[in-house]
Amino acid sequence: MAAIDFYINETTRHAHVILPPTSSLERGHYDLAFHLLAVRNTAKFSPPLFEPDRETRHDWEILAELQTRMAHDGVLGNLLGRVSHKFLKRFFGPERILDLGLRFGPYGAKLNPFSTGLTLRKVKKAVHGIDLGPLRSCLPGRLRTSDKQIELAPDVLVQDIERVKAKLLDWERGRLSRNSLPSDPHTSNGHLLLIGRRQLRSNNSWMHNSERLVKGQAGKSRCTILMHPLDAAQRHLRPGQKVSVRSRVGSVVVPIEISEEMMPGVVSIPHGWGHDRLGIQLEVAQQHAGESINDVTDDLTIDALCGTAAFNGTWVAVEGTNGSSTQ
Repeated sequence: MAAIDFYINETTRHAHVILPPTSSLERGHYDLAFHLLAVRNTAKFSPPLFEPDRETRHDWEILAELQTRMAHDGVLGNLLGRVSHKFLKRFFGPERILDLGLRFGPYGAKLNPFSTGLTLRKVKKAVHGIDLGPLRSCLPGRLRTSDKQIELAPDVLVQDIERVKAKLLDWERGRLSRNSLPSDPHTSNGHLLLIGRRQLRSNNSWMHNSERLVKGQAGKSRCTILMHPLDAAQRHLRPGQKVSVRSRVGSVVVPIEISEEMMPGVVSIPHGWGHDRLGIQLEVAQQHAGESINDVTDDLTIDALCGTAAFNGTWVAVEGTNGSSTQ
């Protein structure tokens, strides 16, 4: 197993080889994803602030090198691979691809040296970016449906409605009965439905190893379970109390937060915690380990429509850690 990562964390501790990438401040950046949220057409290139460490490589360099080594065998093959890799790096790196994308885009200069259109060189010179004006409508031209209409209810979703109805009815019947934790993960039997959540200062696990992002907790864990006041009252649970969250496959112990933001019957634990595994080298994160929601995620619960693992919607029982039952 090979991993590309800055850290030896919960995943990369299993790797045989860890390949260190450059950080976001050591490589140039042209944003694509967040342009989907823009209110005007813009183009901006951010150059790297620091020279990369000699022991690191850009992600694309690592992947290209791995592909080269796996695709060529023998002395001659390895030599040809090295030549092709250097050619790729020199003439078809990310900046060359970006330049071609800008040139042949709707505002581009194409290959005309006298054009005032966009090139990467022009965008680089504009330190604060280039404002290309208000957004332009691209519909229905961008739609790839045969009738140029947005399919709000594709057949695959419509045909799945009856299954969803049956599941919700089973859920309601199970909610009204207070039995032991079910062996069937698709029935609730009065238990709570566990979902995940994101947090502003710990959006993902890698942010937990930053002292600036975890400081100020004053001994309070951000890895808590949120529960509606009615559900907490039924179980005689108090704010800040540690509770056991148990599913078919395992259990974790976390502090409880009581909040009307939660829907009755639903509880929430944030993802990305659980930094107490053996072999981890995350000094800051280990001081704020928390618990991993993966430890109670049911491996038998699969999304019926797309076949992926269901990381949300796990049936759990929640009880105080003093051993008293809260069923």
